[in-house]
Amino acid sequence: MTTTRRDLLTTALTAAGAAVTPRLAEGQAPDHDHDHDHGHDHGADHQAVPSDPALRAKALESVLVAKGLVDRAALDAVVDYYERQTGPRNGARVIARAWVDPAYKRRLLSNATAAIAELGYGGAEGEQMVVVENTPRVHNLVVCTLCSCYPWPVLGLPPVWYKSAAYRARSVIDPRGVLKEFGTELSGEVEVRVWDSTAEVRYLVLPERPAGSEALSEDELAALVTRDSMVGVARVSAPEARA
Repeated sequence: MTTTRRDLLTTALTAAGAAVTPRLAEGQAPDHDHDHDHGHDHGADHQAVPSDPALRAKALESVLVAKGLVDRAALDAVVDYYERQTGPRNGARVIARAWVDPAYKRRLLSNATAAIAELGYGGAEGEQMVVVENTPRVHNLVVCTLCSCYPWPVLGLPPVWYKSAAYRARSVIDPRGVLKEFGTELSGEVEVRVWDSTAEVRYLVLPERPAGSEALSEDELAALVTRDSMVGVARVSAPEARA
């Protein structure tokens, strides 16, 4: 008999209930990671139960693994990729290298995909990268007007605001207003360029290196770089301002 989506959901939720109920009956919380609020009483009348989406996700994972449709090791590898191997710290390393190595910066601006790959970053959602440089006269802002195309290998998953309809529309219509709301105010002499990411091309902003950072090491420079500065909604703060 063919297993339908409804069958999987029914089995999953049944399994979830069976897994959680005995532990609650014994006065134990289900096995899951959560932040404990030590400011209130965890008595017998209060049990920490996973949220409904979390419970469904765990149940579906258990059923799919049990049916041999998903390899748990493969799931762990995916989770590890997004938790440890990708994210803004990767992009920060790219930016810091460009700040300290003029030759690398030239390669980054001429062929970003290849230059980023030199540091070991690339793959899905980053197959075709373009890096645009902020200068005293030009400020770049990245958006995806159609959906939420984003360079995962160097920035991780997109934040909620990047995917919002308001950001996607207003970044094109009123980019200076959007920047101001993020705390980035530009003088009238600075040109604002908006880059629309697509399924084929992902953009990354090379922020201006902040004044006062001349003596910092590459690692220390990378620590100054933020996700927002690589999207273009913020500048990189000088070391004194971050202290």
